[in-house]
Amino acid sequence: MARQKDRPKAPLFMSEFFGHLHPVLVHLPIGLLLLACFFQLLSAYDRYRYLRPAVRFTLFWGMISAVAACITGYLLASSGDYDESLASRHQWMGISVAIISIIYYAAYRHQLLQRFHWGMPSLLIVLVGITGHLGGSLTHGSDYLTSAFTNALDTVPAQKPIPNIQEAAVYADIIQPLLQRKCYSCHGPNKQKGKFRMDATDALLKGGKDGVVIEPGNADASELIKRVLLEKSDEHHMPPKEKPQLSENEMAVLHWWIATGVTFTKRTKELPQPEKIKPVLRSFQQVTTMKNMSAYVPAGPVVKADQKDIDLLRSKGIIVLPVSRETNYLEVNFVTASRLGDSAMRYLQPIAKQVVWLRLSDTRITNAAMTVIATCVNLTRLQLEGTQVTDKGLAALKGLDQLRSLNLVNTSVTTAGLLSLKNLSGLQHLYVFKTGSAGKEWMALKKSFPKTDVDTGGYIVPLLPSDTTLVKAPAAIVPE
Repeated sequence: MARQKDRPKAPLFMSEFFGHLHPVLVHLPIGLLLLACFFQLLSAYDRYRYLRPAVRFTLFWGMISAVAACITGYLLASSGDYDESLASRHQWMGISVAIISIIYYAAYRHQLLQRFHWGMPSLLIVLVGITGHLGGSLTHGSDYLTSAFTNALDTVPAQKPIPNIQEAAVYADIIQPLLQRKCYSCHGPNKQKGKFRMDATDALLKGGKDGVVIEPGNADASELIKRVLLEKSDEHHMPPKEKPQLSENEMAVLHWWIATGVTFTKRTKELPQPEKIKPVLRSFQQVTTMKNMSAYVPAGPVVKADQKDIDLLRSKGIIVLPVSRETNYLEVNFVTASRLGDSAMRYLQPIAKQVVWLRLSDTRITNAAMTVIATCVNLTRLQLEGTQVTDKGLAALKGLDQLRSLNLVNTSVTTAGLLSLKNLSGLQHLYVFKTGSAGKEWMALKKSFPKTDVDTGGYIVPLLPSDTTLVKAPAAIVPE
């Protein structure tokens, strides 16, 4: 839906058009000049003297393409879409390449390089390499080259686990990782399309060359939301159609964050939550790296649960869902029945053999409920975070040989209680953040569970230059 007022004037349009030719032209001087340099160095040996006629030809066209690349690069940089400091260094190194290539060609044509035939090509090779590295840093990030040695080629971080969405910091845990994955490649530290930068909070509120993009408290009027909701084929759609797109839940949570005032410090539980946003928020909870979920369904068959027993659970507000169409195993979720306690566990007893995924997060259950859970012999995933379960209740889980994932975040269980489960050889994921087990005990815990991913929290968030900048925003702009 390209609007007429958004179309640039003719001179600006032509400047932008020729600027976009830079990525096409820039590879010509890289290839031709490097080829000329290698031809020059090799032709010094008699066995390669046949290359000498090719040096002048490749050097001439390399020089011409270097000048063309400089001109188009200048036009592209003038758009303001790139980091000024890095773009300036890349620009001056490119100009240096063009100037040296002109001098090189003139000297070679007038046969002035017989004595120092290696000096000029060696210098040009170094300049082309530096210029190319800076250009790559502009488009792929400053660590693009070195990331190959640190196994960090994919610099976009994965969503870290959120054990309890209500306790999560809305911006730091939900919004910022979302923007980092979907927006920073075009609006980050190295590139700012439309002069809009999103990796710093003050820049995010300031907007771009066309003005403010986010209007706190008014999501529908915010340009950011409008662009996200445009048809994918629209030229103004964000992110561009060739980039990873926002999911429906990501768009919904972004809309909710803006509508509730664009806070950078509050937790989820501190913000108003309409009914329609609650399931969206829950979708961000407990994001794990379990890639093959079929591994969490027992291989053996089980008889189908009585529909009356399932209906009884559902009548109490408990979610009961089949884990797949191929089996009779069930997932039981108390997320919409968190007020229920130990007495509600009797409803679970009739379908104990069919339950493989059980979520009791933030319910009122205590150790008394563990005797019923212990009868769920096929249980593979159990979430007890935020409950009153202690070491005494944990001991009841010793016989759950199928258990693969156990979440005990924000409970009072200790290392001693956890060690009582060390014979569960199939346990793959154990979450113990904010429990009675901490500090030096974690090392002993990890040694006792050598085949288990023991998650103790302490996620590392990359430090950005903007993190050290103090910004005092008007209360009307950033309501708290």
